[in-house]
Order: sequence, then structure tokens, then C-alpha cells
Amino acid sequence: MSKDLLIDASHPEETRIAIKSDHGIEEYEYENIHRKNLKGNIYLGKVSRIEPSLQAAFVDFGNERHGFLAFNDIQSDYYQIPQADKDRIKKEEEEARAKLLEENDKEIVEHAEQGEDINLQDKNSSN
Repeated sequence: MSKDLLIDASHPEETRIAIKSDHGIEEYEYENIHRKNLKGNIYLGKVSRIEPSLQAAFVDFGNERHGFLAFNDIQSDYYQIPQADKDRIKKEEEEARAKLLEENDKEIVEHAEQGEDINLQDKNSSN
């Protein structure tokens, strides 16, 4: 399958980029000089609300709208574990790993709290 990268910079205030394959447009991005681009930036935010049913949290990072942070987007090495607990956890790691593979029941409420400061990267928005 071939892919083409299409770039439209015909307007000085806007640039559009698309990746096209045999199946159609796979990705589309655009930048406008009049709109603040948030995607890819890193922010310090505060967890404003946790939604266990969505396995996600909403994060206030200083923009008009709060960011959406899915549990699966959180790096597992983000959580700092005290050394004493690391030794205990390492011993139980194999059992826990086997259990997670069977159940795959990760819960965001176990890893984030409302009001907690958290770093996040905007991966989705384009404004």
C-alpha cells in the first residue's frame, strides 16, 4: 500500500498536511497563525474531575476547555514509588502481571486524584 504526504501552503496564514493511502485520508493536520496550536505542547495541569466509567480524567491546564486524559495515555513510569515499596512490589510483580493479563482491569481512580498536579501532552487538539 502506498502513502502520499500532501502539503498545502498556498495560503500564507494556514498550512494543511494530509497523509493519503489507498483507503483514503489517514491523517489530517493544519496550522493557522491566528489560532494557538496546543498539540504536542507539554503543560502542568491539575486533575479537575475523574470519570471512572471513562477510565479518564479531565485536567485543567490553563486553557478555556479542560483536557481529556485517558488512563492508557499515562506513562506507567510516571508514578514515583518509595524504595521500600519497590522491593515489596518487585516480589509480587510476576503474580500481579499474570493477574492483569487475565483481567485487564486497570482503574484510573487508583492512580489519579482530583486536585492532583499532573504533567500532560496535548496529542489531539489542533487549536
